[in-house]
Amino acid sequence: MMGRVIFAVLVLMFLGLQYKLWFDKGSVPRAHALEQDLADLKAKNEDAKQKNAVLEADVRDLEKAGEAIEERARSELGMVKKGETLIQVKELQPPAASIPNTTAAPTAQKKH
Repeated sequence: MMGRVIFAVLVLMFLGLQYKLWFDKGSVPRAHALEQDLADLKAKNEDAKQKNAVLEADVRDLEKAGEAIEERARSELGMVKKGETLIQVKELQPPAASIPNTTAAPTAQKKH
């Protein structure tokens, strides 16, 4: 009789442990679901890293483009920022030398 009681207790303990293994918070199916969630989050994180790299490159390009635009505006349009003074130096052009007109057709002279 004592052996049956011990056997019944062991079976109940085994079933209790099986319940925890398959249906409780830390169960095997829950662990597999969490691993899948982790893999999904890692994939999303990798996508976000790639998008961030593209956006960072765009920001760098825009910053450089802004500098290029400012430089062009300064040189071609004379842009001046607040607190700056613009000094323009114009070079004198030498006067154009008179070039004889050699493209005129020679006049034919008639002999009489």
